Amino acid sequence: MNTPIDTFLQSVKGLCTAITETELAFLESGLTVVELAPKHFYIHAETIQRDVGFVHSGLVRCFYLDQKGNEITVNFVPEGQYATHYPAFISQTPSRYHFQCIEPTTLVCLSYDHIHRCYEKYPVFERYGRLVTEEVLKVQQQRIESFLFSSAEDRYLDFMLSNPSLFNRVSLSYLASYIGIERQSLARIRKKVSQRRK
Repeated sequence: MNTPIDTFLQSVKGLCTAITETELAFLESGLTVVELAPKHFYIHAETIQRDVGFVHSGLVRCFYLDQKGNEITVNFVPEGQYATHYPAFISQTPSRYHFQCIEPTTLVCLSYDHIHRCYEKYPVFERYGRLVTEEVLKVQQQRIESFLFSSAEDRYLDFMLSNPSLFNRVSLSYLASYIGIERQSLARIRKKVSQRRK
């Protein structure tokens, strides 16, 4: 069975197929593993994120508090993805979001300082950083456009299609918040979709 670090390094090799074992070993030298319990925070809003976390196992929810103190879910981070407010991370400014574990979660952490040591020593890591940035920006853009151009029902259906493994791992309250509707509205949409499929 692969260790969390093995899994992370395999993901790096998947993005940068030309990376060498020497380069991977240098990357590995700065990695740490963190295990967090459900409801534990990986990142608090208004703090500077010192490392980026690759989720090896578990599930993390990203949310912010609105002016009334309600938690507004903006993302779910499952296995194989990065728990990070990336723009704030790369600029080392305070994050606007909380990242809280929904399940027992193991993360492989790569510090800001070590990333820059990797950039300076091996140019291949600049490609890796660019590819991760592109993926994060793509997800953010899709999220923005879903609210501009899609209905709540469309967002629900898209979530079901895009995240089949998450559907039974996320509470209805969190999912309703993510879609941007009240829980009662989500219940109506679920009933409507279920009846249509019969």
